[in-house]
Amino acid sequence: MSEFWGALLILIGSIISVISAFGIIRFPDVYSRAHAATKSSTLAVLITLVGAFLYFLMTDGTVSVRLLLGIVFVFITSPTAGHLIIRAAYKSNVKMTDTTVVDELKGLYDREEEKKHEEYADSGGTEEHRDSGRQRSHGGHREPGH
Repeated sequence: MSEFWGALLILIGSIISVISAFGIIRFPDVYSRAHAATKSSTLAVLITLVGAFLYFLMTDGTVSVRLLLGIVFVFITSPTAGHLIIRAAYKSNVKMTDTTVVDELKGLYDREEEKKHEEYADSGGTEEHRDSGRQRSHGGHREPGH
């Protein structure tokens, strides 16, 4: 009977994962597909990992640190990655579906870009100002002469 709860959570996680896959296929645009991919898939993976953790805890009496770390990392990284992907799509002007009613971000990124251009123009438009604060891809070391 102790294996039942772990197996039940693994089954529920698998069902949510299948529902998530249908959402990715059915939804009309990249924004709603990414929502299905990140939110419900994260929930499905977390429930499955918790089920596996409970299974090993109840049958063997062992606490799996790997499963606990997996739960924490999935909980942190999956929604963050989904947010960044959707943000990149929005900044790249990926079209929303025609059924989208409200675009709450409309004009927000335009104001940020205007502010950056104003700061650049106020600094005299030098290359050094634009590169200040950014590290080069060579581990932060500047090449001689640059």
